[in-house]
Amino acid sequence: MSEVSRFSRIGQSAMTKLLVIAGLVLALLVPVGMVKGIIHEREMRRQEVVADVGGKWGKEQTIAGPVLTIPYRSYVTDEKGKRSCVTEYAHLLPEQLQINGTIKPDTRYRGIYQVVVYNAALQVGAEFNTNGLAELGIPEQDVIWDGALVSVGLPDLRGLKENSQLVWEGGQYPINPGVGVQSVMASGVNSRVPVSAAKKRYHFQISLNLNGSGQIMFLPLGKTTTVQLASSWKSPSFIGPFLPDERVINDKGFSATWKVLHLNRSYPQQWSGGDEKVMESAFGAKLFYPVDEYQKSMRSAKYAVLFIILTLVAFFITEVINKIRVHPIQYLLIGCAICLFYVLLLSVSEHSSFALAYLVSGIASTLLVSLYAKAVLRSVRVSLTIGGLMSFLYGFLYITLQQEDYALLIGSVGMFAVLAAVMYLTRKVDWYGVNNGGGQA
Repeated sequence: MSEVSRFSRIGQSAMTKLLVIAGLVLALLVPVGMVKGIIHEREMRRQEVVADVGGKWGKEQTIAGPVLTIPYRSYVTDEKGKRSCVTEYAHLLPEQLQINGTIKPDTRYRGIYQVVVYNAALQVGAEFNTNGLAELGIPEQDVIWDGALVSVGLPDLRGLKENSQLVWEGGQYPINPGVGVQSVMASGVNSRVPVSAAKKRYHFQISLNLNGSGQIMFLPLGKTTTVQLASSWKSPSFIGPFLPDERVINDKGFSATWKVLHLNRSYPQQWSGGDEKVMESAFGAKLFYPVDEYQKSMRSAKYAVLFIILTLVAFFITEVINKIRVHPIQYLLIGCAICLFYVLLLSVSEHSSFALAYLVSGIASTLLVSLYAKAVLRSVRVSLTIGGLMSFLYGFLYITLQQEDYALLIGSVGMFAVLAAVMYLTRKVDWYGVNNGGGQA
């Protein structure tokens, strides 16, 4: 046989079929992209529900304060030499800040979606020292002592559930909405408190009953800030630039203790005039579900093309070895069945655990393709082989999804093993003789 005739047969047999399979894989990228779009849409819908429920119950809360704000007179001279008096504000942070809190978590439902909310009972204690005024260079005679107020920043005042009383040097004072002067946060509560030149140290206490959702954070405004939290929630995530110095997480919940010094942050203990950038130092705990079905569904969908390629290649190798012809339409239907696995996984996981959804979807997809393979290839042995291959692939993917830190390592080793197996199984195939029915060398 001439070389021209030999290469002509290549174009009509194995190479042609491989090109057709490659074209089908590219075509199947469209439904795979649609599946990813559905996952993203459902996740966005979940986030909208979380924001809506949180807006009614209480949003993410960040406790900022207390901050002692004292007005003082400042004198400026304009370009004409006229001297005038203006009122400015000095903001003093506490020397010691102690926060003890208990978080009671709850789960609210909106349709099929779950939203984590909480009620926090917080005891806030602080000690102030007005020596910071002298450090700012403010003369004592220019301080407006009777205008002092103390404020606590809260981003969502709708979360406050009780009318708290602020305790200042043993006396109780009512709190008012707003921070008076926007020193740290745009919203919160404040109270007028007595401060005088004769006394330097003041003690502050307040109890807060606060609703929130998702997470709770604190600003380390004290020269020494100590925060102690306890909750029955079993899956916390500690967020912000400071991790707990001590923490315990078990089946009963978690407890955590932070201790932060003023040397650990980038803003001073007192300032006047403009706002300081303090929000980047916020730390705390986030209440989250350890299994995010949308995140895992999206991660599994990223392997869809690989699954399609491996399954179609398995059919192709079976076709070559067993000399059974499979039509491109049948390849297309097999690819569509694999794509439907991800739709099933998403829809079932919204109503059950991800593990159960994965098991149900994997069994359904494997049975569908295996039974179809039995009908097309007319072989129970080949059908069982295809089913075993898909079971292995789905099991391998599930293990990879559970091991985030080692996903790349497991994936690369697994793909190397698959390629080695394909090369071993096809080592004796005479690709030039495929069209003549001579599959083996």
